[in-house]
Amino acid sequence: MRPMPLPRTPVAIDRAVEDPGQVRRLVEARAPYWPVQRYFGNDAEYATLSGSAGSRPMIVAPVFRGNWALEGVAEPDVAPLLHHRPFVDAARSLFDAELVEPTTVYVNCTWQLPFVQGAGHTDIPAFRGLDRTRYPVTWLSIMGLSGLFEDVRLRIATAVAWFYPGSDGGFEYWPEGPERPSRLHEGRIENTAIVGDNDFMWHRVRATGRPRDGMAKLSLASELVRDGGAWAVRDGERGLGRFGWDALRVSLSWKALVFASDTDRRRYREHADDIDLAEVLRRFGEDLAARGIEVAWPADPVRDPATVRLLTDTYVRYPASAAPS
Repeated sequence: MRPMPLPRTPVAIDRAVEDPGQVRRLVEARAPYWPVQRYFGNDAEYATLSGSAGSRPMIVAPVFRGNWALEGVAEPDVAPLLHHRPFVDAARSLFDAELVEPTTVYVNCTWQLPFVQGAGHTDIPAFRGLDRTRYPVTWLSIMGLSGLFEDVRLRIATAVAWFYPGSDGGFEYWPEGPERPSRLHEGRIENTAIVGDNDFMWHRVRATGRPRDGMAKLSLASELVRDGGAWAVRDGERGLGRFGWDALRVSLSWKALVFASDTDRRRYREHADDIDLAEVLRRFGEDLAARGIEVAWPADPVRDPATVRLLTDTYVRYPASAAPS
């Protein structure tokens, strides 16, 4: 297996935003939110990104997603966050980049109940010609972890900021690669941020909630809603819980494309040297054959559970110190 490049050293920001209350107001105004597991098409896709090695069916965790800005487009209330100067400056410094183009703002809202934590993950990469607008996130993740597509990988900076006063649900990350010990960002992390090379840097949320509170039994239809001054989780007509801000861990993620030069950016915008799925399968097939692994691609390999499991077993290696918690 090709060794993955080490992530660039992350940049810490002690004060993420000037007014944390504004973020909370946006979280309230932009409800409802949906389970992040809606991104996965089947158990094999879930297993790849959760670190369960195909041994566990998909669990719908009490983590709810809201996309606030996509593809560089944001409504007026979110635009200041999309173009937030501390994040832009940190991204430029992190990559020694000439150009930074913010693309994405989203939030994860975690109901602070216990749930099984995965063994860590890297963020979803993008490549010239292939990104999450057309391909499953798990397929892209495997491409990134294979090391076979570095010549067409886009460089993406990620800022994560936290808006939660509790001491649980911290951040564990592997800035020196998955073979080295992790570091912890926990305790009072309210309104702090870490800007990192998260497509290469393994990371995960630390344990949340109190075991005596039990696990939530959610489905993909569950939603986090604002209800009469409180937060509520509903599954259709079923009410699953009602709680205040003290039980909601909010993390805000910001992403930007970074380019070494205008030539680099123009190559991306003009789709010069893009690859397609046929080229992806050719590279995978050639590498698998060199490993003595025979593969016959099905009609839809990007969603085929057996194909996803084969590629996961071949290319995905989780941090040695990250047993699920």
